[in-house]
Amino acid sequence: MPTSLDTPSAWVRRFAPLIHQGEVLDLACGGGRHARLLAGLGHTVIALDRDAHALAAIEAGEHGDAITTVEYDLEAPGAAWPFAPRSLSGIVVTNYLYRPLMPPLMASLAPDGILIYETFARGNEVFGKPSNPDFLLMPGELLGFAGRSGLRVLAFEDGVVQSPKPARVQRVCAAGPAFDPATAKLDL
Repeated sequence: MPTSLDTPSAWVRRFAPLIHQGEVLDLACGGGRHARLLAGLGHTVIALDRDAHALAAIEAGEHGDAITTVEYDLEAPGAAWPFAPRSLSGIVVTNYLYRPLMPPLMASLAPDGILIYETFARGNEVFGKPSNPDFLLMPGELLGFAGRSGLRVLAFEDGVVQSPKPARVQRVCAAGPAFDPATAKLDL
């Protein structure tokens, strides 16, 4: 039986339909809940994580044929960002923060691409882990990453959520500069 941690984030579900057809990255994909959602929307998905067991489960599961899994530790010494600039129609990141990746990650978004990012923020320490400031966004930090990258912010939230577990999060949906805002139906 699926748990709430297997269910795609409401934030990702809301904005995933804005991603144009093309290659989409689910970064630090874990069990693949967002990779499966994106594949179900017809995207070619790259599910990247350092956990080989989680990736094997994705390959064996629903939509496995539309998902390319990549085992890669982006935080390993000498690890290089594996995606070309402006090559991805969409990038989805949840519950993961490694600040050195932000510039190349943002640069990999296609000019009309969509970034959907949701992770823990300062204040989460009262709810449990993560509690290390290295893994918690500072106030407005996610907005700053998007702004410095020239992305158009379509939606932003910073606050406490109750599901799938109580946490303090920041989340952003941002688009590349060539994205047509007339196609952004935000009442999804």
